[in-house]
Amino acid sequence: MMKSNILIVEDHELTRFGLKTAFESCDFVGEIYEAESAEKCLDIAKQKEIDLIIMDLGLPGMDGIQATQKVKALNKDIKIVVLTSHNDEQEVLSSLKAGANAYCSKEINPKRLTQVVQSVIDGAAWFDPSISHIVLDAATKAQEKEPAKPEKDYGLTSRETQILKLITEGYSNIEIAKELFVSINTTKAHVASILQKLEVDDRLQAALKALKEKLV
Repeated sequence: MMKSNILIVEDHELTRFGLKTAFESCDFVGEIYEAESAEKCLDIAKQKEIDLIIMDLGLPGMDGIQATQKVKALNKDIKIVVLTSHNDEQEVLSSLKAGANAYCSKEINPKRLTQVVQSVIDGAAWFDPSISHIVLDAATKAQEKEPAKPEKDYGLTSRETQILKLITEGYSNIEIAKELFVSINTTKAHVASILQKLEVDDRLQAALKALKEKLV
């Protein structure tokens, strides 16, 4: 199994320790790095091969949203899981706009968090159930504000539409493969085709486009 390097960005030492402890026993995790500030996070991201960042939003100085923007500008392939004690609508939408791949409450069970991180590494987008309605409402409002457009045929097959629906529900590739009784390679091929047809870069953009244009 390929291992992924994780960077934990959190200004509270005890919380960092707890997160590090939770991930040390995960067989999919390689090196675990720590940063107490956004500035330190960026330094590590430049120097080390980081696959995923667990990002606290309430950082001193530069906040987690600004840090997420800068990390994505530095390397768009780094996955970012936002971890926060707030579910403010503007904060949620700003995080997603900045490029976050997942949004989790700090009240999440540690075991569940490791599962979310693994699914995000695998390519899934994940939203805490408590904020899913915010994402859906934002997509709906954006559609209402836009002038009517002729429907575009993206040429999705019935299977691709089925998989796209699962993507909007936060399923990872592994979960999709199990749900549809197909191989992981077949699933990955379908997902790649969906992204190409929808002309988007990642699964989160695909999910938002699907909701916005009512493709599922």
